Amino acid sequence: MSFLQRLRSMGPGILIAAAFIGPGTITTCTLAGARFGYALLWGLLFSVFATIVLQEMTARLGIVSRMGLGEALNKQFTSKLSRALAIFLVLSAIVIGNAAYETGNILGATLGVEHTSKITSINTLWGEIRPWGIVIGLLAFVVLITGSYKALEKILTGLVVLMGVSFLSTAIMIGPELLPMLKGLVIPTIPKGGLLILVGLIGTTVVPYNLFLHASIVQEKWKSADALKTARIDLILSMILGGIISVSVVVSSAAAFFGPGTEIKGASGLAVQLEPLLGSWAGISMSLGLFAAGITSAITAPLAAAYATAGMLNWKVNLKSWKFRTVWMIILFIGVLFSTIGFKPIQAIVFAQITNGILLPVIAIYLLVIMNSRRVLGEHTNKIFQNILSFIVVLVMVLLGTRSILLATGIIT
Repeated sequence: MSFLQRLRSMGPGILIAAAFIGPGTITTCTLAGARFGYALLWGLLFSVFATIVLQEMTARLGIVSRMGLGEALNKQFTSKLSRALAIFLVLSAIVIGNAAYETGNILGATLGVEHTSKITSINTLWGEIRPWGIVIGLLAFVVLITGSYKALEKILTGLVVLMGVSFLSTAIMIGPELLPMLKGLVIPTIPKGGLLILVGLIGTTVVPYNLFLHASIVQEKWKSADALKTARIDLILSMILGGIISVSVVVSSAAAFFGPGTEIKGASGLAVQLEPLLGSWAGISMSLGLFAAGITSAITAPLAAAYATAGMLNWKVNLKSWKFRTVWMIILFIGVLFSTIGFKPIQAIVFAQITNGILLPVIAIYLLVIMNSRRVLGEHTNKIFQNILSFIVVLVMVLLGTRSILLATGIIT
């Protein structure tokens, strides 16, 4: 099978790529390149590696056991207290957190549209609103309400490819320095003031809700363990594509702005600042990329929240179930409402950061336990090298999780 044929046959992996490449990722990559050049590219390389390690385990869990991660976690907690605590943490981080992040996803897609549109806001009796947030929300609603996995897969594949073409073409047109770029990819360094951006680069790629999303959606695509090899190829190709998109944004920002001291405040600023160098093409390319990044995450974040909730509460997982639909509708509605009125739920995001900091290492550790259970996976349990790789990733996740909690609570700065 050729690379193009592989690309066309991509499935659940591309949804994971679509989920992690949102406006937050694009903004963090933009700041990383503008402030530190190519120095933090190795952090992206590590984050792609860590994502492949963790997501491969959840994919294997879903295909072999026919359970979502929420269901598997629920069965691991024997006492009522531990189960209640697990449900609270998961629902807090995934549902409340995704509701907060959904605002940013829709705002990101809105910024992409607004950059090429004359309409940015409308005055109403209730004050100024941003109409494109409603339009983006309706697009996401139409995609999700179909309840068709195949349709969702095709739409998100198209949007991720659009992102890839937009960001990669911009990076190539700028003409990066290849030797410094390769050095940044393979030699780990943390320049002064770069630690927070490094944590951000890894934290926006390795996210808890993707573990829940992947374990569930692989069951829609594949029905037996015979598909494990195909699932791994799908995941690896998708993560490489996602990594290329993220690297392209860092490279574009670094090549254009690192050194002169130009202050780039976010991804939308990159589009504006590139126009003197590349003309209208830069604005159009970045706008398309930002729109695609925003809407893919606006679709997958509510979906992931619904899968996580259904699994933890022992609901029957069905894309057309009204319980399932109600969860993603609530997440989507909150995102549309907050983005339209311009409200930024800072406290909710801070709370989500704290719970995610606790949740990711806990889930990763329990995932390791589950992946070594012959009762659950039979002959498809982790091999020794998989456990070693997983342990390294979990150790880093624990350190990052601890740091994110300390940062979010203000204990360290």
